[in-house]
Amino acid sequence: MGRILDIESGDEDEAVLVPPSNFSMVEEAIFRSSFPHPSNFAFLQTLNLRSIIYLCPEPYPHENLEFLQSQNIRLFQFGIEGKKENSSPVRTHSILEALKVLIDVRNHPVLIHCKQGKHRTGCLVGCLRKLQNWCLSSVFEEYQRFAGAKSRIIDLKFIETFDILILRQCLYSIIYQYQGYGSKKRRLLYKDESLKKPGLTSF
Repeated sequence: MGRILDIESGDEDEAVLVPPSNFSMVEEAIFRSSFPHPSNFAFLQTLNLRSIIYLCPEPYPHENLEFLQSQNIRLFQFGIEGKKENSSPVRTHSILEALKVLIDVRNHPVLIHCKQGKHRTGCLVGCLRKLQNWCLSSVFEEYQRFAGAKSRIIDLKFIETFDILILRQCLYSIIYQYQGYGSKKRRLLYKDESLKKPGLTSF
């Protein structure tokens, strides 16, 4: 998914689809990357995104918002500061809320990104892996593969100590239902309101 693709755009000319840096598939219909730029928009269109999870506190650029609106993509923003000394309680709450959006398949296909696609994105994906019962060494290896030389001990410690049991307060209120006879596709529905929308979208 992360390679550059060429498509024909005329008799002789070719248009290049450029993914954002650090782009990769996390799971089916879940992607991660650095901050997308206008040069990446054509590539993002091929993903048929329904949602974007943005992990930075800065406002989303107007040009990016226009692209999302034109593609009917919902934006979920969780303002996690990028500083190394980021407060653990604040980060824990934001990661928890982002996980609730991420595991709701109504929001798929979804792209997760921060600025570089390394630390904040790595923490969210790492906590998702813990929810998927990955061993900690595999979780750390994936984080370090994207963070590279800029791997942060504080992020690894956060992932290690993140308690996935706190997600139960969310999961207890959610039920999975199969839509249609014989369908294998799951949809995530709230117990009290089958079409209730998450309230953290920016528009």
